[in-house]
Amino acid sequence: MSAYALYRLPHADQYTQIEGETCECLSCTQLNGQSGFVVAPFEVKEEQPIVLIRPDKVTSHPSPLTSHPSHLTSHLSPLTSSYSIDFANYHSQLLQGTFRKIVLARQADETTLQPIDPVELFHCACQLYPRMFIALVYTPQSGTWLTATPEILLEGSGCDWRTIALAGTMRLEDGQLDGEGENTTWSTKNIEEQRVVATYIAQCLEQFANDFREEGPRTVRAANLVHLRSDFTFTLPSDDRIGDLLQQLHPTPAVCGLPKREAFQFIIRNEYSPRRYYSGFMGPLQTPSTHLYVSLRCMKIEGNIYHLYAGGGLLRDSTLEQEWQETEAKLETMRRCLVTKRM
Repeated sequence: MSAYALYRLPHADQYTQIEGETCECLSCTQLNGQSGFVVAPFEVKEEQPIVLIRPDKVTSHPSPLTSHPSHLTSHLSPLTSSYSIDFANYHSQLLQGTFRKIVLARQADETTLQPIDPVELFHCACQLYPRMFIALVYTPQSGTWLTATPEILLEGSGCDWRTIALAGTMRLEDGQLDGEGENTTWSTKNIEEQRVVATYIAQCLEQFANDFREEGPRTVRAANLVHLRSDFTFTLPSDDRIGDLLQQLHPTPAVCGLPKREAFQFIIRNEYSPRRYYSGFMGPLQTPSTHLYVSLRCMKIEGNIYHLYAGGGLLRDSTLEQEWQETEAKLETMRRCLVTKRM
């Protein structure tokens, strides 16, 4: 089977399907001058490479009509010992001053009696989440992944580009679900977490962009959650160094931490569940424009087993119960697709 990707941009009325052979990269810099659909892991290594699907066949299809099921029961899991241990380990490093921020992720597995066609799950996600980037991708190297993510890593073409700093999470409840979360009151912890990410992105852009402008932060909605978002627009002298810029941006503090290199190494050594392609990035690269998104709210599909992933940024004043509830709220995005298809 050749590799394929189906993706729908936020608020789009159609989705695109790409089919083709793959090539592997062991660094984002190898994406300079390339085009196709990119699937990148959190940690790039030989057995877990960046995969580029060559666009041998490209087709467009009408996007499924949006639906808004409102009476699905949330599935809340009990706090696990592995997460508690990870939290204590990570939080102790924050209290010692090793990190300003570090992201703790976890995996939760769901099963169904019979496998659900991944394309049906993709269509379901398109219907449920019109504001998000939706992608279903299969490659021999990565396996099959579905994501519904609100976070742009890099988007644009030619000289005109943009990225965002997205961090901070709150759940919308009851009457809040009728709006966009515009009346949300943000805690100091969430504001500080978002500012850390925005500052890092600004420092990265200074190395590549002729100029950039930051707007925000503002509250944006993604499914039943809201986040704080700052938008960066900038110009590049040319688009032949996109891989170099991606090498600097990925992974951002939104999925890793600061100091970045030390947080990244700590995560891959200590996190209970390997992230694989969760908190990497995916999307079309120069075909003809670029729309790369951080792979959040995602799951790996293996027959009738679905490996769901979620994480949250920890600061000194983070608490175990609050962080667990944040990951539960994020896992609900993919769980909702499974519940809807069971109905």
